[in-house]
Amino acid sequence: MKILRDYSFAEDADRGASVAIGNFDGVHLGHQAVLDIARKGAEARGCQFGVLTFEPHPREVFQPDAPPFRLMNSEARANRLDRLGVDILYELGFTPALSSLTAEGFARDVLHEGLGLSHVVVGRDFQFGKGRSGTATDLEVFGANMGFDVTIADLLETGGVEVSSTRIRAALSEGRPADAATMLGHWHRIEGEVIRGDQRGRLLGYPTTNMSIAGLHPPKFGVYAVIADVLTGPHAGSYHAVASIGVRPMFGENLPNLETFLFDFSGDLYGEHLSIALVEFLRPEMKFDGVDALVAQMDRDSDQARAILAALEE
Repeated sequence: MKILRDYSFAEDADRGASVAIGNFDGVHLGHQAVLDIARKGAEARGCQFGVLTFEPHPREVFQPDAPPFRLMNSEARANRLDRLGVDILYELGFTPALSSLTAEGFARDVLHEGLGLSHVVVGRDFQFGKGRSGTATDLEVFGANMGFDVTIADLLETGGVEVSSTRIRAALSEGRPADAATMLGHWHRIEGEVIRGDQRGRLLGYPTTNMSIAGLHPPKFGVYAVIADVLTGPHAGSYHAVASIGVRPMFGENLPNLETFLFDFSGDLYGEHLSIALVEFLRPEMKFDGVDALVAQMDRDSDQARAILAALEE
C-alpha cells in the first residue's frame, strides 16, 4: 500500500482513485462497510482503491486538552487498511491551511484538482470544510459540478445498535474487549515500537516488552490474555501472551503503558514494532503485599491466558 501525505505532490499514478473519506479510528465494521463501497467502485472503474484520512486527527487539533480518545495510532490504522487491501492511503496532514478550506474549497482543491478522484464514498453523517460546514449532500452537489461520483453510505447497526468508535471506547473502558471486537470486526490492537522499561519483569522471571499508550484511549487497566504479533525483525511472527495495561502500582507513580510477556519466547525485541490484540480481560490492576505474591499472581495470570488462547485454536 502506498502512503501519500501531501495532495499537492500527487503524481499521475496517484490520481483517479475510488476513495473512502473519514478518520477511520478503529477501522470498525461501519468503516469497513464504507470501504467496501469504495472497493467495488474501484473495481467497476478499473482504478485504485483508496482511503483519504487525516493526521493528526482533527479533534486533537481543535481540542488539544481533551483526554486521549484515539483507538488507533496512525501506524495501526495504516496496517489495518493495508490488510483490507487498500491500494493507496492519502494520509493528509491536518494543517491550518487544510482546516481553513471551505467545504467547496476542499472539494475543489483537494478532491478534484489535487487528487483527481473519480469516486468518493462518505458516511451519511460526514461533515467537512471550515467549521464542519459541508454535509454529505453538499459533497454530492460539488461532485456533480466537478466531475467525480459521490456515494453516501448509511450508518451500520449490529444487533439493533449503531456501530461507533464511541461505543467501542466504552466497551474497552469497561474491560469488554470481546464486545469491542464484535463492533470492530477484529481484535482491538495496540501497535508501536518496543521501548526500554525499568526491566523489573526480567528480575521477576517475566521479561516483558514495553510499549507506550500515549495519545490512545486507555482500555480498562489490568491484565489481559493477548495475541502478540511481532511485525518487524528476525522474530517476526505471532505469539500467545499475557499483558498488563496500567501504571504498575507496586512500583510507585508511573505513566500508563503496555507490558507484554510472550510465552515460550527468547530474544531481543527492543526497537521492533509489535501489534498486541486484546482478547480477554483477566483481572484489574492490583497492588500486592510483596514481590512473592505478585509473582504467584503472574503465574496464575499466565496459566489462565494460556488456556483462553489455546481454546481459540480448538
